[in-house]
Amino acid sequence: MKKIICMVVLIVMAISCKRDPLDITPDGRLTIKEVFESEIQTEAYLNTVYASIPSYFAGYSWYSFLSPLSDESQDSDVGNEVASGVTGRWIVGSLTPNDDPTTFGSGSVNTNHYTSFWAGIRNANVFLQNIDNANVSDAVKRSRLKAEAQILRAFYYWELIKKYGPMPVVDKDFDPGFDYSVLTRPSFQTNIDFIVKDCNAAISNPDLPIRITQASEGSRFSKAVAYAIKSEALLYNASPLWNPSGDVAKWTAAAAASKAALTILTTANEYALATDYESYFLNPADFVSAPRDRETIYERPGGLPAVTVANNSITAKSGSLRAGTSPSQELVDSYDMKVTGQPAITGYQDEDHLLPVINTASGYKETDPYTGRDPRFYATVWHNNANYDNIAGANKLYPLQIYTGGADQLIKTPPNKRNTHTGYYLRKFINSKLANTLAQTAGWKKYRLAEIYLNYAEAENEASGPTSEAYSAINVIRARATMPNLPVGLTKAEMRERIYRERRVELAIEEHRFWDVRRWKTLDQTDKLVTGMEITKNADGTFTYNRFVTERRNAWQDKFRIFPIPIGDAARIPDFNKNQNPGW
Repeated sequence: MKKIICMVVLIVMAISCKRDPLDITPDGRLTIKEVFESEIQTEAYLNTVYASIPSYFAGYSWYSFLSPLSDESQDSDVGNEVASGVTGRWIVGSLTPNDDPTTFGSGSVNTNHYTSFWAGIRNANVFLQNIDNANVSDAVKRSRLKAEAQILRAFYYWELIKKYGPMPVVDKDFDPGFDYSVLTRPSFQTNIDFIVKDCNAAISNPDLPIRITQASEGSRFSKAVAYAIKSEALLYNASPLWNPSGDVAKWTAAAAASKAALTILTTANEYALATDYESYFLNPADFVSAPRDRETIYERPGGLPAVTVANNSITAKSGSLRAGTSPSQELVDSYDMKVTGQPAITGYQDEDHLLPVINTASGYKETDPYTGRDPRFYATVWHNNANYDNIAGANKLYPLQIYTGGADQLIKTPPNKRNTHTGYYLRKFINSKLANTLAQTAGWKKYRLAEIYLNYAEAENEASGPTSEAYSAINVIRARATMPNLPVGLTKAEMRERIYRERRVELAIEEHRFWDVRRWKTLDQTDKLVTGMEITKNADGTFTYNRFVTERRNAWQDKFRIFPIPIGDAARIPDFNKNQNPGW
């Protein structure tokens, strides 16, 4: 950590030259004292705090998503590239204290989370130490900037401990002679308390807006972001990974935080779920007093990089060379049936997931698996015979030919990066009506209202059982998707399972699944393999469907629940070396 903290000054000088949320660049040659003697430079210093926010989305190595590191999907680069990017290295279990595949590559703040999160914390501390006496003439502006820095510090701490476990609480910049060997790891609860304190300070600040209403401020944090971070952090704190004793008080606190967030956001400030799930992810958030998008709480700027959604005809449209993230059969199986509202597949009879447990009452048919599913399935996954729009800008529909021999077929041996490895292509985030898929403009919706509903439902069920409020929180999500309400009379365990399923389909490919299976301590049940669907077209035009294991993985053991502290910092700080994360 000493090395990390000492490097921060250089990092600040480097990132201060980049364009960022406030679009103001401080002069790296100025001293800290001189920075805060200038109102413009004071605002500009907040740039350095914002600049460590990861890019998320397809911002990982080789333009990968985080999703293929979970059981949601597979990356088409696996088996094709020598290094196989982030996913190929992750699935063989290459994570070590010396090597983090999720930060593999270069040219992005995703390349060293440990360093960038600590840099964000340090920069926030410097700002908060100086803002009260800074030369800012407008007291309201000063107050707002301070609140933003408090949320940013909470954000970086939360992202840091979610990945690496508890870290020393540092609320001010280190003096040059600071003895880093005295740093110790506190409890996870101590970190959560610190995060909640910062969030509460921002929430209680009357000068911080609940939403951003000006495009020029679109990248700045609002009070709603503080509510979202608090909701998520307290949910994780109550979950089995960090609450092994099952302390109900933690679930109660998590439920109360999410309920309060929903009350404020939806009642007083008109946050609401978007009316259409599919189109919601295709458009950037708008920043006006009466926005079209009332669901997004924070959108990380930056559109989707080059993506291929299928082969031949469709790649001619996109001009890209890779299928990218291919949804897994496990994800497809998680979608309920539209008419009955019941799960189609409730589990598997075998460890390889080739023998599904079919819920016969649901209406699901193995011979017609893609008919009558939850509308979110069609908004997320392109399946065989699904209609892709606007081929080559010609405004005509094209039924995907993912069957063996079809133009968009699954290719198993040898795999290539232009074709799906699972029998499915990713639809979510991709506007098929555009003549060029590279024109995707929506940013990464890091926080949105739907997550807080799901957080509340889960925490309320664990704290008090399947109450009417837990039902309501889930049913409002299902209603947006035009799905039937959950059946009444569920037990606590049954409601838990339905909430897990709902969370999986609503937040598909949005990086939640990767962390959820860790906090639930179910990694050994979910991440050993992923399966796909091989489809044969019969002479009469019907199709035959065969499940197969497309990828076996070696990153499912208990130690993979928490990332190891980088070896350099663990070696320099005695307490880190003594208390390295379990298994590392």
